Amino acid sequence: MKRILLLLSLLFLFVSGVVSRSQETGFGPGPSWHTYTVKDEEFSVTLPYFPGMATSKVARKGDGKRRLERRLTTIFNGVHYSIEAFENPKPRQSLEQFIDELGITGEYEYDPATKRPLTIDGFAGIAYSSANKTVAAVALFVATEKHLYRFIAAGPDEERRAVMQFFSSIKLGKEPNGIKVYDGPQTPVRLYNGERVYTGREVDVKARLLTKPEPNYTEDARKNNISGLVILKVIFANNGEVENIRVVAGLPYGLTERAIVAAKKIKFTPAMKDGKPVSMWMQLEYNFNL
Repeated sequence: MKRILLLLSLLFLFVSGVVSRSQETGFGPGPSWHTYTVKDEEFSVTLPYFPGMATSKVARKGDGKRRLERRLTTIFNGVHYSIEAFENPKPRQSLEQFIDELGITGEYEYDPATKRPLTIDGFAGIAYSSANKTVAAVALFVATEKHLYRFIAAGPDEERRAVMQFFSSIKLGKEPNGIKVYDGPQTPVRLYNGERVYTGREVDVKARLLTKPEPNYTEDARKNNISGLVILKVIFANNGEVENIRVVAGLPYGLTERAIVAAKKIKFTPAMKDGKPVSMWMQLEYNFNL
């Protein structure tokens, strides 16, 4: 019921009709949508590609209290997807104060007249749409128990369906499920447990594969004679789990998704440095040939 309330609240922004949950796996040719989350956050959302993420700690306007801020971004077919996550330390900032601090104006000039209160999984939110009717652009502000979030999706008008899929997939609450996202390699790479992620050149002993299950073709890929290479960049974590899966090169009709599923089943012994298991970046390649 809560999910339906969100969809109904967003319908005034887009075309009529409700996007079904089954559409979260993709729209046919193109990317495979997957659900992503971040450790210690209270959200999950589906995106067409693995997002980059940057984390910083800055002073909150008003009282100067420092808080952790994270920004996740990705783009596909001209649609920019952004999730901004803010800690909300005591004294808690209200949703309206949060919106006043960030503002609703931007590249697409969100129209205050489109303000729409809504509820997602029991948490209060407010949505705005763009004043420019030739684009599909929405900004959604939400307050959870310990965080404040701004979700944005903006792109050409013909991509309204993808924009709506993004917003309809949002889930809020403790310990959400999804592929965990970590800060991208363009910044100093560290896991949130405080341990560094190494490259193969930096470790004493590289991670060693024990089993690497191979993915199977999808029927749609066979029917459309799709072949090629899926390349993934992943972390072989020191706990023996494959984490932070990023798509470097993908294939349509569910083949990228099959490769990701196979990657998550890999068994390995972690890399070693100074006599201790450490986390290490790895590139995985899956060759699909008919």
